[in-house]
Amino acid sequence: MAWTFQALIDARMTVTAYCHRTSCHHNQVLDLGKLRDRFGPDAPAMTDDLAPKLKCAKCGGKAVGLTYTPDSNPPSGQSAYAKAKGG
Repeated sequence: MAWTFQALIDARMTVTAYCHRTSCHHNQVLDLGKLRDRFGPDAPAMTDDLAPKLKCAKCGGKAVGLTYTPDSNPPSGQSAYAKAKGG
């Protein structure tokens, strides 16, 4: 499944960007609503699509990674990650 910004929002996912620079290691939760408004709801939001558009807010470095975290308390009792994996 290829995530879009709207799909991440609908699934109540959290995306955290982190800086790979050894002197920095800053991390920040991304505002998916603002990214959706800027790039569009159907814009791809996978790491390969999103990371090149980001830079560290602390040091300005471009070596940024992303962590996608599913909602730990989904209303249906099944996490978006499990649903995406077919389980």
